Amino acid sequence: QVQLVDSGGGLVQAGDSLRLSCVASGRTFRVYTMGWFRPAPGKEREFVAGIRRGGGTSYADSVKGRFTISRDNAWSTVYLEMNSLKPEDTAVYYCAAGTTLNYYVMHYWGKGTLVTVSS
Repeated sequence: QVQLVDSGGGLVQAGDSLRLSCVASGRTFRVYTMGWFRPAPGKEREFVAGIRRGGGTSYADSVKGRFTISRDNAWSTVYLEMNSLKPEDTAVYYCAAGTTLNYYVMHYWGKGTLVTVSS
């Protein structure tokens, strides 16, 4: 099993920045992809950003150019740097990890961290 602990959420104003963190533990050698998701209308969760163990990142169009996903060399912590935040970015952000190279197929989830952006 893989355990994920996500943190870093908070209340900020539009235009501010925030950095989320996700610490992975357990059988992390099985993890090839990690990412961040958030709820969206009509969906349980929508993809926000993803990163692969061997390199490569992907972003939703709505956050491209504003959010940056990164990881430490030990592949134990993944970060989501969020800049130029907008009120529509308000959501609970969930860290996720998958055992495939598919950004959208995740097997492990954190409990979520709330980001609130006021206008």
